[in-house]
Amino acid sequence: MVKEKNIKKAAKIALGAGLMIAGIGHLTFARKAFQAQVPDWVPLKKDDTVVYSGLVEIALGTALILSPKKYEDAVGKIAAGLFVAVLPGNISQFRHKRSAFGLNTDTKRFLRLFFQPVLVYWALKATDKRH
Repeated sequence: MVKEKNIKKAAKIALGAGLMIAGIGHLTFARKAFQAQVPDWVPLKKDDTVVYSGLVEIALGTALILSPKKYEDAVGKIAAGLFVAVLPGNISQFRHKRSAFGLNTDTKRFLRLFFQPVLVYWALKATDKRH
């Protein structure tokens, strides 16, 4: 039981750190690359969308790491919701053949789509209060 709790805590911290790094990337070193994932139908400028989503990722990553135990489940569900919400961006990148993050072939962009459900599962499992 203690080992499982440690694994969950490590998974939650790793996911939170990953979100924070991605969020920082949205605002700095990967800003242009993230614009490739913004669907054309989003009513904001691509750069604004990247900046706002980066701020959300930083806040959510911080919440995953620092939230009190009683809020972990809710924060995990919000993180899972974010991963579902960005899936259209990944689909758009695939459909419009936009290269970014080393996803420079249709096969790589297609395979990337399957990582999104992994992130959803990770967020839910790492914060599930039942286990």
